[in-house]
Amino acid sequence: MAHITGKRPKLALFPTKSVPMAPGATEDDFTVYASFRGSDSSGYYGTLKVVRTTDGKILYPFEGVEQIGPFGSKPDAIAAAHRRGDEIVNGDLKNPELEQ
Repeated sequence: MAHITGKRPKLALFPTKSVPMAPGATEDDFTVYASFRGSDSSGYYGTLKVVRTTDGKILYPFEGVEQIGPFGSKPDAIAAAHRRGDEIVNGDLKNPELEQ
């Protein structure tokens, strides 16, 4: 299973080196950051970031991506984000995105 963490990902605004695109070989080559946002009144939305650790490529989110939710509870929103993360990882393992 991909590495899952509740910590916020590091943000690198100005990377110091260029890393060649490299596909992941196993689920261990990905990190999935899943959480939620929202409230009881507005509903809960899953938040997700998926990073391929072999080259640092951010696979999710991407421009135009739809929201994950709304859900009636925090655990439901987080579970949905984890499911989406697993889909992204499995998709990239089968057909790696190697374009910048």
